Amino acid sequence: MDIAKRLDRLPVVPMHWSILLATGIGWLFDSMDVGLVSFVMPALQKEWGLSPSELGLIGSIGMVGMALGAALSGTLADKYGRKKVILFTLVLFGLATGFAGLATGLTTMLLARFFVGLGLGGELPVASTLVSEISPLSVRGRFVVLLESFWAWGWIAAALIAYLLIPQYGWRIAFYIGAVPALAAVFLRRAIPESPRFLVQQGRYQEADAIVSQMEQQAGMKVDETSKDWTLVKEQGVSFRELWSGSFWRPTLTLWILWLGINFGYYGFVMWIPTLLVGKGFLVIKSLQFVLIMTLAQVPGYFTAAYLIEVIGRKAVLILYLAGTAVSAYFFGQSNTVTEIMVMGSLLYFFSLGAWGAVYAYTPENYPTRVRGTGVGWAAAVGRLGAIAAPYVVGVLYEALGNENGYAVVFFMLTAVFAITALAVLFLGQETRGKILT
Repeated sequence: MDIAKRLDRLPVVPMHWSILLATGIGWLFDSMDVGLVSFVMPALQKEWGLSPSELGLIGSIGMVGMALGAALSGTLADKYGRKKVILFTLVLFGLATGFAGLATGLTTMLLARFFVGLGLGGELPVASTLVSEISPLSVRGRFVVLLESFWAWGWIAAALIAYLLIPQYGWRIAFYIGAVPALAAVFLRRAIPESPRFLVQQGRYQEADAIVSQMEQQAGMKVDETSKDWTLVKEQGVSFRELWSGSFWRPTLTLWILWLGINFGYYGFVMWIPTLLVGKGFLVIKSLQFVLIMTLAQVPGYFTAAYLIEVIGRKAVLILYLAGTAVSAYFFGQSNTVTEIMVMGSLLYFFSLGAWGAVYAYTPENYPTRVRGTGVGWAAAVGRLGAIAAPYVVGVLYEALGNENGYAVVFFMLTAVFAITALAVLFLGQETRGKILT
């Protein structure tokens, strides 16, 4: 029996939960860092006298780093291992977050945010790949969505920091707090094993066997030594061009459209909602309070997606939640009263983050192990192009059209993006629920 079959037949054991928790804590701090930027943007605008387009640059430059980090980390993870890349990128973005707190103007802030993005972009797709590769078949999708659910807690933490501390201590305190736990997460991740599937691909079967055997012992399962498949299956990865050839072209096309669309739509609203609400006449403190309440809706969004993804499948969940996000974005753009803003804003967070969880679960399952890191990394990198463009495009539109017209047009644009992305998954996507990872 080979490593892949032994991994897939396992029940959930304590080691699975410890890996999910350790990886998830790092994911939480990643999210908190991204969230802090959107919450400090109104304060930066006031202190430095920045225009909406300059604020958009602060949001976009981090995404430039994330695009580059995702593309590089995927290839490096297929060559050197998932664990090494995760640890390095955590240290990088933690140090850069602390540097952002020392920024004295737009230029130094842009530099800091680029390196933060480089670390974040490299860490996220590799972490989801590791969790996908090490989880049992029956709960693989659910575990990756649960990993992504830590993003909600990080965003909630960012909202709390912004609401409770920024008005009293200033925006710099947010970045100082954001730097410390990111570095501490490195120590948690020392307990994370390397992916056994990756180790087999590298010909390191003894190491892979030791990890899987530990899981089998926790499950009370015994494997006859004579039944173990000790065949080494080391294979070469593929080049970037090969992602568009043979059997890879369709999943690559689907994933690139999916990642591009959800990044543009998501970062188009999360980076700007606090500022847009201020533009509608709400005080900064009230805007932060509204967003804090809205972000709570992320949690049930993730958990419902985690349940449904193993029941109705990855493709159906993606279409359902992307369509829900499109509808919520449209009505949020038409909202004027506090009640309308809170209800539609909560639904916007609910559906969009549920969709994100499904994206991270679905993406690694479209590629074999030898190319999984590269395929996932490039999909994430292309997606970050949408994240780069969105904050700047929103800033330019908002500045050109004014507070009222700009607000409605921005959310109409985001509605169209989410709807087109849902249609792409419907017509191009292939279901991967129950698929054996090779």
